[in-house]
Amino acid sequence: MTYRTIRQRLMLSAGSTVIMGLMLAAAASSQASATAYERPTASTGTPVDATKPRPTPFQIHFWEALELEPQDAWTTLRKSFQWQEKSLPAEAQARVDEWIEYYRSSPENIATITERATPWLAWITQQVSERGLPGEVALIPFVESSFDPGARSHRGAAGLWQFMPGTGDALGLVRNGNYDGRLDVLTSTEAALDYLEMQADQWYEGDLMLSLAAYNAGAGTVNRAQHQAQAQGLNGDYWDLSLPYETMQYVPKLKAIATIINDPQEYGVSLPEIHVDPAFAKVKLTHAVTLSEASQLLNVSKTALTELNPGLLNGSIDPRSAQTLLVPEEVDTQMLAQLSQDGSQAQDSRQAVAQNGSADTHRVESGDSLSAIAARYNVNQQDLIRWNAIDRPGALQPGQLLTLSGR
Repeated sequence: MTYRTIRQRLMLSAGSTVIMGLMLAAAASSQASATAYERPTASTGTPVDATKPRPTPFQIHFWEALELEPQDAWTTLRKSFQWQEKSLPAEAQARVDEWIEYYRSSPENIATITERATPWLAWITQQVSERGLPGEVALIPFVESSFDPGARSHRGAAGLWQFMPGTGDALGLVRNGNYDGRLDVLTSTEAALDYLEMQADQWYEGDLMLSLAAYNAGAGTVNRAQHQAQAQGLNGDYWDLSLPYETMQYVPKLKAIATIINDPQEYGVSLPEIHVDPAFAKVKLTHAVTLSEASQLLNVSKTALTELNPGLLNGSIDPRSAQTLLVPEEVDTQMLAQLSQDGSQAQDSRQAVAQNGSADTHRVESGDSLSAIAARYNVNQQDLIRWNAIDRPGALQPGQLLTLSGR
């Protein structure tokens, strides 16, 4: 039984107890009211049957009290919004309204992006809320990467939060041939929120909108624009600044999408159902393991593991670069414990994979590479190429059957 299932059952049990208590209270109230009624008389002089007690205010509002607000990730996010009620100068609001119209003109695009956010939104919202930041900050990946963890820009930015290599390095995001922390949603989210708070405190007296501008254009660009605005007698907040076009649109975009998500029906947008709890569990590992091995041991698809762990570039996790593997939330906790204990389970899984169908063959899965296959079966990559007459080592096809022995 998963944590979510247990939690739901506990909530249902607790809810049933509360409802039973309210119903008993209502019944007691009815009896007390009935004994207190005076025998009324109708206008015609005919006695009214007092055995049928009139409803009390408690009873009238009883079912209304049971109408609980639905709990999902969107509800949680809306509750954490802090900028929706703040009025803007007319010119600033016009900039936001332009983007609202842009987004609402293509609701299918919002549907696609929010669907892509499904695995990540609840967890990111939690991280933002725990820091006391405006909920709108959780939507930055909507603007930066359309919630695609594997997104890469032509300038070299990567991941949900679109970190440039130098910025990622400065924030301690590891990059090597096996792992890119900018693509790891957990580490990059922590780095992004740290970066926003650090710049807000260092340069802008806690003003997050100015920090968002600096996140996009760099603190130097924003600081110069702020000094120029203040020299002209302006306050120097975000809406006063003359910045590069992309940065001028950055906060209006964020405000616009938050406005739509705050009231999607108003804008004709349908949002996917996203549970209030994160869609994944974390497994701390002290030993290397491939996603194929984890897939076999946990009985989940390798594709699901790949999508949850975009920072793993070669289909395996090495504790020297990353220690946390994300797995679907519904995975059995005993299996997770087996995976995290030591390397023996991974070795057992490796043997099971090697014996799948035939000990001398391997069926290529999506995301497999020759180097990973060679390492998994402890064979030489060049031998694999020679045994299978492979002309293009980088063009393996899912379903392709490879011989592992040359026989």
